[in-house]
Amino acid sequence: MKIINPTTEATIKEIKEDNDQKITEKFMELKRGQKVWKSIPLKNRIQCLSNFGKLVEENIDELAQILTEEMGKPLSQSVNEIKGADARLKFFLKNSEKWLADEDLGANGNTLEKIKYEPLGVIGNISAWNYPYLVGYNVFVPALIGGNAVLYKPSEFATLTGLKIEELMIKAGIPEDVFKTAIGGKKAGEHMTKLPLDGYFFTGSYQTGIHIATAVAHKLVPCQMELGGKDPLYVTDKIKDIKKAASFAVEGKFYNNGQSCCAIERIYVHENVFDEFVKEFVSLTESMKVGDPMRDDTDLGPLARRQQLDYLLFQVNDALDKGAKMILGDESIETQGYFFEPTVLTDVSHDMSLMVDETFGPLIGIQKVSNDDEAIGWMQDTDYGLTAAVFSDDGKRAETILEKLDVGTGYWNCSDRVSPNLPWSGRRKSGLGSTLSYQGIRAFVQPKAYHLREW
Repeated sequence: MKIINPTTEATIKEIKEDNDQKITEKFMELKRGQKVWKSIPLKNRIQCLSNFGKLVEENIDELAQILTEEMGKPLSQSVNEIKGADARLKFFLKNSEKWLADEDLGANGNTLEKIKYEPLGVIGNISAWNYPYLVGYNVFVPALIGGNAVLYKPSEFATLTGLKIEELMIKAGIPEDVFKTAIGGKKAGEHMTKLPLDGYFFTGSYQTGIHIATAVAHKLVPCQMELGGKDPLYVTDKIKDIKKAASFAVEGKFYNNGQSCCAIERIYVHENVFDEFVKEFVSLTESMKVGDPMRDDTDLGPLARRQQLDYLLFQVNDALDKGAKMILGDESIETQGYFFEPTVLTDVSHDMSLMVDETFGPLIGIQKVSNDDEAIGWMQDTDYGLTAAVFSDDGKRAETILEKLDVGTGYWNCSDRVSPNLPWSGRRKSGLGSTLSYQGIRAFVQPKAYHLREW
């Protein structure tokens, strides 16, 4: 398997993929190791993960460089991702004892009732390339703390990062038969679905999520899906500072090149502020620098995958053919690397792929609306349900709008934000189950009820 640098298109390294037999052997080792790991005191498991966090912090410069080289995000954003993942780790370290503790519910007559939380067993974590630390920590950190062993398949576009994570896990004191990586692409993930794992936790596209969920449904084990989105932003007419709103929207759209499941994917703007907002949005977008992600002044590096270039061009051309107007962008970029200029279109509508299908890149459509009801109607016109944002000086108005939307997360005057204190979940095509918060701690354990009666 060749690891390609999306900036230069050069091969960074060639790595041998795990075949089916190798992945099965790793699973069998994990199955044996988990029986010992679950018996280790919770405090000791937490300490091992604390050690891991310290090692990541000590090696952050090297880890950030590896991440940028293999998936293309600007180096500063790679550093920010690793620091953000550390905040999630600290949340789990601080809160796991509370939420995994036995619960004594007192006596019911002459019977004492109690709940204990037991690990699922060996879980499969099929992870993503866009935020390998953040989405990885969501799963393997609470899973390990909860007493599970983890078969971790990093994305083939973040393989070197995945291997470094494994290396530091072992160095931190996690036994080698408790955390193992499955190296490879689609074939490795397919084989994982055939193994008798005790839970599947996937981050990626809706299409792949459905395939995995279908393949493992007969096992009746937990199967959580963190999938994509077509996340809307509505800019109301009650905005004192349009430039500030546009600045927040630009960041929510273009951070990590728009390769975020909760990035702003479509914008609706009240007609009273439409022209001013578009002017500010375009001006700020124009000032963003596309280039070498290793440079400090780069805002957008290359896309992580070559095939995404063709898909973005399809969405642009489909929209233009149906009457959209390109305000900013260049369809004819010819350069080394998987670069795509930030592109803004107006006069868009929901008969265009751009406004209904996930984009996952630096391309956005901005649609004019006449009132809140119209905006709500368009925002709800989707099969996804990850996040939605409202920008307004009136918080009550914004919250009223958000309450009408069937999404897992609502934002007022912010977007593309994830907090370890709050559950991260999607609805419909955006996923199933929750990570983060106390719910994300308990996602990796199963309750056992005890009825204790003394004769």
